[in-house]
Amino acid sequence: MSVLEMKNVRKSFKNVEVLKDISIKVDKGEVVSIIGPSGSGKSTLLRCATLLETMDAGSLTYSDEKAAWMEGSSIKYTKNLNSVRSRFGLVFQNYNLFPHYSVIKNLMDPPVSNQKRDKNEVYNECRVLLDKMGLLDKENAYPCMLSGGQQQRVSIARALAMKPDILFFDEPTSALDPELTGEVLKVIKQLADEKMTMVIVTHEMSFAKAVSDRVIFMDNGVIVEQGTPEEVFDNTANERTKQFLRNYNK
Repeated sequence: MSVLEMKNVRKSFKNVEVLKDISIKVDKGEVVSIIGPSGSGKSTLLRCATLLETMDAGSLTYSDEKAAWMEGSSIKYTKNLNSVRSRFGLVFQNYNLFPHYSVIKNLMDPPVSNQKRDKNEVYNECRVLLDKMGLLDKENAYPCMLSGGQQQRVSIARALAMKPDILFFDEPTSALDPELTGEVLKVIKQLADEKMTMVIVTHEMSFAKAVSDRVIFMDNGVIVEQGTPEEVFDNTANERTKQFLRNYNK
């Protein structure tokens, strides 16, 4: 069963077409990594999928619930966007934690405020998530008191607190040094082992190869190639993919 389906998505900024007729489908339990050079449209694709950007054309569906579609010459969005937003979680490059909230309040606020869930139930669930992230002792700490790796793990726990069908990661380790990167990648690997549905935009090639069910290589606003990690990283016949991987591994 597909959790996410995007069809014929286009997006331009001024006169630059960033996404050119992109179509992807992500099945339940699948881990999809999106790789490619800077400016290839990877992050814009995630921002369209998570409603942070308005598509110029195409359609967006979550688990058979249509979120956006073309009608005539314009994009229409469902009136029930809050229902759609509850289907996914998004982990940003730079954490995006509320600095004036404690760790536990950062986790609890979205499900209590947006999903109107019971506060005591959410508190207990959030403590379980913090324990899973190795951060139970940081419940009452504030973001400024945490390392970058700890803040990113809090961000992942916050996204999971919403019980999403799919989790998006936009370069989750780009702001971290190598030691802290390992902390975060370990958590994502654990989620992959638990069959969490995920889409990961990353420049960590070895990680993408190890954790993904499918790898998508984007360049210049199009999907150049997609396949298993072995097909893309080890056996690709596509010259553009080969060039990217050679340059990246220098």
